Amino acid sequence: MVKSALHIIKHPLIQHKLTQMRRRETPTAEFRQLLREIALLLGYEVTRDLELENVPVDTPLAHCEAPVLKGKKLVLVSILRAGEGLVQGMLDLIPSARIAHIGLYRDHETLQPVEYYFKAPEDIASRLVIVADPMLATGHSAAAALSKLKERGADNLRFVSLLAAPEGIAYLQKHHANVPLYTAAIDEKLDENGYIVPGLGDAGDRLFGTK
Repeated sequence: MVKSALHIIKHPLIQHKLTQMRRRETPTAEFRQLLREIALLLGYEVTRDLELENVPVDTPLAHCEAPVLKGKKLVLVSILRAGEGLVQGMLDLIPSARIAHIGLYRDHETLQPVEYYFKAPEDIASRLVIVADPMLATGHSAAAALSKLKERGADNLRFVSLLAAPEGIAYLQKHHANVPLYTAAIDEKLDENGYIVPGLGDAGDRLFGTK
């Protein structure tokens, strides 16, 4: 089976901001803002090959043909709850995007995902779908989310994360080989609790100030 295309986004601004996010002493408000800024930059990379078509435009000086995005507006999927941080930043870049939410939490005993919520546009099968979760750790939640979307007919999917562990990448490539993966960094490993090392802690807790 062919592995998913893996894109590591090494833009200097992304790397600089990611280092600020890793710091233990970075406060919630700054962490939230940094994630939003990185998400916009990641969104630029994930959408760099969107298809265009020319339309007639009247400028103040002349009539011309100019490019606009072709087809239906894309869908941004937030894997709750930390995915909200990435989606909000990408919305700054693509404000007309449709939004879907998938509620998954990780059972701390089995490390397996448990679904509790799913809401997406009815015509998701005809749109480009970008799935967002800051931490690709074990890959179980990401794979479950992609499976759910495929069940609804989505077949033009991309997955974007802030950080990824080698284990999560391998798991996603095994179960969803046709989904391109985008991330800002691949860290060393997972610890015994399934957290990315060195990582940045629990992205949801740091984003929402719940710990």
